[in-house]
Amino acid sequence: MRKIAHLSDLHFGRTDPAVLPVLVETIKAAKPDVVVVSGDLTQRATDREFAEARAWLDTLPFPRIVVPGNHDVPLHNVFMRFLQPLKRYRKYFGIDPTPFHSDGEIAIVGVNTARSFTFKDGRINPEQVEATCQRLHSAGDDAVRIIVTHHPFEQAEEHGDDLVGRAPMAMTGFAGCHVDLILSGHLHAGGTHVSEMRYDIDGYAALLIQAGTATSVRHRGEPNSFNMIHVERPEIDVEHWTWNADKVEFAVTATDRFRKTAGQWRTPGKPA
Repeated sequence: MRKIAHLSDLHFGRTDPAVLPVLVETIKAAKPDVVVVSGDLTQRATDREFAEARAWLDTLPFPRIVVPGNHDVPLHNVFMRFLQPLKRYRKYFGIDPTPFHSDGEIAIVGVNTARSFTFKDGRINPEQVEATCQRLHSAGDDAVRIIVTHHPFEQAEEHGDDLVGRAPMAMTGFAGCHVDLILSGHLHAGGTHVSEMRYDIDGYAALLIQAGTATSVRHRGEPNSFNMIHVERPEIDVEHWTWNADKVEFAVTATDRFRKTAGQWRTPGKPA
């Protein structure tokens, strides 16, 4: 069994100081095998904010996979935005645009969906899909295959149209290399969806898992939250942990359970 702590949208520069130490202790107590951060580590992509985000994440003594979000590309420095959009991000979080973690039971690849030419939206291209599948193939057939992006592949109607660009193309490619989970953020709203509800791909159903904002004061109708994902093939449990300001704690407020049957992830008891 493997345990993944899925955080997103930290937004250092606009964090809640009451949340930060409690979240650290909550994750340490859970002892995940890996911590995933699906983008927007900073509010304005400044050196100070990146340094604060890196220092805070370094207090979590676990392997981690981190990808940038649209807020991690400089907004007002036009030269840097278009010519060196991830210079500061790479200074603090490494130059590899596709970070990889594999331990035999899980294989996780990070994919950068942030782009210089748009302030908010994200995009994925065929070359990224091909490179991601190549990394996952190297992990072997038995590993649960996981992708991390900032921009989502699914969302509720009230969040508008914030899906990553070229999502149908990417999902077709990911079906070909049997991706099991896609972990994303951006919306500041948590949720778990089965991909076949939006993407009609014969014989394929992955889990599309959203994390809310873990530490930011930039709420969008939901309190701070994160996910704890328990992977024990062929089953996956997704725990949604939510901040309670009155009790000054994170606690599990919902658990979604799924089982893989005939190559498709579904709620147990639902026919394939």
